[in-house]
Amino acid sequence: MKLGVFAVLLSEKTLAEALDYIKSKGLDTVEIGTGGFVGDAHCKPSELLSDEKKLSKFKEAFFSRGIQISALSCHGNPLHPNKNIAERDHQVFVDTVRLAEKLNVNTVITFSGCPGESEHSVHPVWATCTWPNDFAEVVNWQWNEKVIPYWKAQNEFLKQHGVRVAIEPHPGFVVYNTETMLQLRSACGEQIGANFDPSHYFWQGMDPVACIDALGKANALYHFHAKDTKLATKNSQLNGVLDTKSYTDINNRSWIFRTVGYGHGEDTWKAIISALQENGYDGAISIEHEDALMSVEEGFTKAVSFLKDKIIKEGAKELWWA
Repeated sequence: MKLGVFAVLLSEKTLAEALDYIKSKGLDTVEIGTGGFVGDAHCKPSELLSDEKKLSKFKEAFFSRGIQISALSCHGNPLHPNKNIAERDHQVFVDTVRLAEKLNVNTVITFSGCPGESEHSVHPVWATCTWPNDFAEVVNWQWNEKVIPYWKAQNEFLKQHGVRVAIEPHPGFVVYNTETMLQLRSACGEQIGANFDPSHYFWQGMDPVACIDALGKANALYHFHAKDTKLATKNSQLNGVLDTKSYTDINNRSWIFRTVGYGHGEDTWKAIISALQENGYDGAISIEHEDALMSVEEGFTKAVSFLKDKIIKEGAKELWWA
C-alpha cells in the first residue's frame, strides 16, 4: 500500500505547488480531480486531450517529483434528470477515462449517479424505504430504465480503453452501500468496482471491515479513501442518522466527517487496513479532508501522521515460522 492524498483539498495551489507540498509530507501517490463535484483545478481533461504539449508537461510534473497518480476522480451525476447536467457529467467521465488511458492510470473514480422518479423529474430522487409502494416502484424504474442501461454501456467503454471505474458508494445516489455496489457490478460488468470510503459506512451504521471482506471476495476493491466520521450520539439517539441539516450546523447534526483518528481510534483503523491487506488490496490509501473542525493544513498533517505507521507497505512474502 502507498499513502497518498486526494489533491482537491489543495485546489487553491497550482499543480506544481500542490505536488511540492505533497512531496514535502513524504507522500508518493496522489489522486487528481478532473471535474464534477470535486472540480478540475489541477486537471482539465478536454484541454490535455487536445494539446500534446500540455499533456506532456502535465506528465512531467508527476514524473520529475517521483509521484504516481493513483486515480483520476470526476464525481458527478451522469444520470441526473436534467439532461444538461447529465450530459455535462457524462462528458467529463468520458474525457477522464480517455485521459486515464493516455496517462497509464487504470482507475477513474465517480459516483453511480441518481435519476429522478420518472421521465418528467427535475431533481434526482433517492428512495430510502420500500413502502408506501411508490418508493419500491421508483427504485425498480431507476435501476431497470436508467442505471443498468447506462452502466452496461460504460462497462464496455471502459473495457475498450483498459480502464476500470471505482464507484464511491454514497447516500443520495443509487449505489450507497455494499449490496447496491455489488448489484451494479453484477448487472453491468467487472470493469465496475468500489472506491471504499469508510466515512460513508460509519455514518450509515455499517461495519467497514465486514464490507471490505464482502467487496474483496467479489474482487471489487479498486481504490480507498481515508476519511473518518464522528457520530454525535446526543443527536443520533434522538433523530437517527438520516440528517439533512447543513454540514456547518455541527452541534446539532447526528454525525460529521472527521480526520482519520478523530471519529474512530487506532484499533478500528488498524482493523480496516488489515482487512484491505487480507483481501489483496495493495493500492493507495488516499487521504480525503472534509473535517469541519480543522483547517486543511492541520487535518491533512494529522492524517498523514496517524496513517504512516498504520498502513502495510509490505505484505508477508513467506511465513518463515509456518
